[in-house]
Amino acid sequence: MSKLDDIHIIAFTHQHLSVAEIGQLHIAPENQPVALPQFKDSIGLNEMMYLSTCNRIEFTLCTHNDIDDAFVGKLLGQFSDISQDQRQRLREHAEVYSGIAAIEHLLSVASSVKSMVVGEREIITQVRTAFEACREMGITGDSIRIAIRHTIETAKRVYTETNIARHPVSVVSLAYHQLRNLNVSLDSRILIVGAGVTNTNMSRFLSKHGFTKFHVFNRTLAKAEALANDLGGQGHELSDLETFHEGFDIIITCTGAERHILTPVIYEQLLQGETGRKIVIDIAIPQDLSPEIKETHNVHHISVETLQKISRENLQARSRELQNVHSILSEAVETFIRIYDERNVEIAMRDVPNKVKEIKHNAMNNIFRQQIDELDDDARTVLEDVLHYMEKKYMSMPMLMAKEILLKNQRK
Repeated sequence: MSKLDDIHIIAFTHQHLSVAEIGQLHIAPENQPVALPQFKDSIGLNEMMYLSTCNRIEFTLCTHNDIDDAFVGKLLGQFSDISQDQRQRLREHAEVYSGIAAIEHLLSVASSVKSMVVGEREIITQVRTAFEACREMGITGDSIRIAIRHTIETAKRVYTETNIARHPVSVVSLAYHQLRNLNVSLDSRILIVGAGVTNTNMSRFLSKHGFTKFHVFNRTLAKAEALANDLGGQGHELSDLETFHEGFDIIITCTGAERHILTPVIYEQLLQGETGRKIVIDIAIPQDLSPEIKETHNVHHISVETLQKISRENLQARSRELQNVHSILSEAVETFIRIYDERNVEIAMRDVPNKVKEIKHNAMNNIFRQQIDELDDDARTVLEDVLHYMEKKYMSMPMLMAKEILLKNQRK
């Protein structure tokens, strides 16, 4: 298990970079089982976790190496498709946290304090899902496991004991309110591109509020059809966008693709010659809508950047709760330090019980065997009882004392 100072987080977030810039570091879920283990080995990390959301990419690392500018450059060098200039900008705006600062950052992220929409519960699920995926890939270890477990417990406490998530304004609800403000008709033709969690929530939200005409497109047809059935619509394969001829009024897109899904050619096909204003809600990272479309067509584009501007107002409305949240997080940091220290001591001392048994066995069967053989049965029984008693006590009180001593030494 690594020392606490060996835990680091390198983050690329909406606070310093655009969504498009962050999207350059997005690794599609289907590519992660191959890419991330290679990533970990090529950089020489002990442990690693990769978190990708609509407004942040974060690498949680365990390594003895210093996380300096050169190290960040080496990390970014794993993304071969990024130009030198783009790589330099990412390096300049990378947020680096180490040791206690890394834990404080992780707790703040999972508690939504650093989210684009403060109080949005979705982030806790995203952190948990990212950890579970990386654990299945075999790239995490004891340090990240303990950190994430404590982080999830703390985030749950924040959402339970404060009003930070009271009447939450998620990306989905923000997008819906933007759509409602445009006075769109309930019989609007809606194309849902991608059947992931965000689009599923968004489309069900629309269905709940009276929209009825849905077509769902997804790489996996079964998922598209499942969501379409829930909405009373039709499911299609993603490639069917190229030939879809029924027109649309609204597109809601959120895929994990690394390239634009809605290219100028596909968008022209979807229009079917219609020239009226269309609405595209694009909450993917990187964006699914090609930038050229906004320049050449009558489209009202609702992007993550749009929602980010709105969310700043939410931050002000919820600022009164931040003091309560920070109190919980400060306590959680102190608790984590104790948990982490104790775990390191447990690992350091886990061989002690076996060593005590080995010493006892050697004493009775080798060193003092002749003397013990000369004892009568009663004396031998008493001796064994005494040794067993001392062995048992040594496993408890002296072990606890030794643990306290080691903990004190670690904190000096």
